[in-house]
Amino acid sequence: MGLKKKSYEDKLDEELREKFGDKVSQPGKEGTGTKKSGAKAKKSKKPSKPSYPKPQYQSPWLPRIKLFFMFMLLWILVIVIVFALADYFGYFTINFFIILVSLLIVFNIAIYYLSDKMVLRAYNAKIIKEKDNPRLYNAVKSISMRAELPMPRVAIVPTSTPNAFATGRNPDNAVVAATEGLLEMLDDDELEGVIAHEMAHVKNRDILVMTVASTAAMIIAFAARMIFFQMLFGRRGDANILLLLVAAITAPIAAMMVQFAISRSREYKADRIGAIIIQKPLALADALEKLESENRRRPMRSGDPSTSSLFIVNPFSRGSFVALFSTHPPIKERIKRLRKMAEQYSYL
Repeated sequence: MGLKKKSYEDKLDEELREKFGDKVSQPGKEGTGTKKSGAKAKKSKKPSKPSYPKPQYQSPWLPRIKLFFMFMLLWILVIVIVFALADYFGYFTINFFIILVSLLIVFNIAIYYLSDKMVLRAYNAKIIKEKDNPRLYNAVKSISMRAELPMPRVAIVPTSTPNAFATGRNPDNAVVAATEGLLEMLDDDELEGVIAHEMAHVKNRDILVMTVASTAAMIIAFAARMIFFQMLFGRRGDANILLLLVAAITAPIAAMMVQFAISRSREYKADRIGAIIIQKPLALADALEKLESENRRRPMRSGDPSTSSLFIVNPFSRGSFVALFSTHPPIKERIKRLRKMAEQYSYL
């Protein structure tokens, strides 16, 4: 009888296991499985902050595609404007067309390879070594190692306006620049936050599009001003009226090109990636708050507003011409997102 009872209990136990899984208690140990599962359930209900996620970077091909379409737009606009002027003045020939296309090709190649040098020269930025400013150099070195990037060149911009930017074609040719005012105003954690933001642009390959678009816009805006002054001090007539029209539309064209190439969301993304790299979103939020206040109080007097998209915050006074090239989202919203990130994740 004992054998039959054991066999029956075994069969019953197997049936229950098939129906309810491993939660079924063993004979003679009632409630054991239930208590364990209950303990696990209680343990899992304890609130805990998630660890920082891995940053998501865009494909290296996306900036190149954006750049291609930006250059196509630039070519179309320039050809239409120049052809209209050439036809008006009676210079339109096949040779003129060949010369124009050749100049555009040279212009595009020069912008692609020399844009970073042009930006650095526009702000008198000086490339430094570690001995020149160990604090800045070591901060960039530390962030580049954490971001798994090659060490970029480091530059200092001689201005009291606190700001920073990154430029270059790719991570191997990148330059991270900070102003003298930034180094004086921020503490070490805030400085790391700003550098991490700029290195996020390098990691995400924003710098190619930002640098080329800003440089092209700077050249177009400069040409527009030259045309305008030529009209003012030249002889009056129909030709000057046409030149005035060209000058009036070229600056908005340059601004439109920058807006097309550079999305405002890239700043939110760089803030998020930079905060993940240093795991101190509050440090970056505090830095942004200080930078916004000081740049309003002490805006840059030199440089070109068409390059404002390169900087972590807009360094120029809020005029109507500057507003044309504005690609920065509201600082308050950026700070709000970083503070929310600090509440959501650990390692505050």
